[in-house]
Amino acid sequence: MRSHPQEAKTIHVPCIIFDGESEDFAAEMFVIINSTTTRINKSHLIDLYERVSWEKPDKRLAAKVIERLYNEDSSPLQYRINRLGNRSKQEKWIMQAEFFNEVHRWVARSFDKKEKINDAAVEKRYRVLQEFFRAAKNAFGSAWGDPKYHITKPVTIKALIRVCADLNARDRGDEDTRAQRWGQRLSSAWADSIRDFRDDGFYERFAAKGQVERVGKVHKFLSGKLGL
Repeated sequence: MRSHPQEAKTIHVPCIIFDGESEDFAAEMFVIINSTTTRINKSHLIDLYERVSWEKPDKRLAAKVIERLYNEDSSPLQYRINRLGNRSKQEKWIMQAEFFNEVHRWVARSFDKKEKINDAAVEKRYRVLQEFFRAAKNAFGSAWGDPKYHITKPVTIKALIRVCADLNARDRGDEDTRAQRWGQRLSSAWADSIRDFRDDGFYERFAAKGQVERVGKVHKFLSGKLGL
């Protein structure tokens, strides 16, 4: 309006007001309206899943788990997931939408339709991923987060989530000792594999036609080292 007052007169911005409705209702209408004509960024949808009543409960659960992994001090991925609108200056390792696809795949695999989406359900899944990634961080040592390695790049992070799903399905031990068991198992199995993730030659060692195939190869490699 300041720089082009004449043009401003021809601009009309449609606005819909829902008087007296709740914030959850507003969030739901925002998603519906913006998903029908012009699609909004998937990362925004994931942020709103837990507040949208019609979305599938397994997706809402996965979204809540990811929120914990992003925010919690105990998470090895704290502030490393690239969420729209976040203000953290930490280097981001993976887009939220990519991360969500893998976490949701795992959650959906074991989700019971009768299960309630509460703090206990979120805590259960969060602990599995948090303890696994902490074990992976310790196993890879100084290479974790090092840009000279592909360990915390999207391809490997997605593969690690699949390895976590494999391990969690096979390991039926006590949850109280799980972190210790997994820490020892990953460290002994992956100690000699760190060099395979060096930036130099990574794409040759895990040759593939695209990222989808490469994630599968890294997954197979790491799970194989664990005897899964």
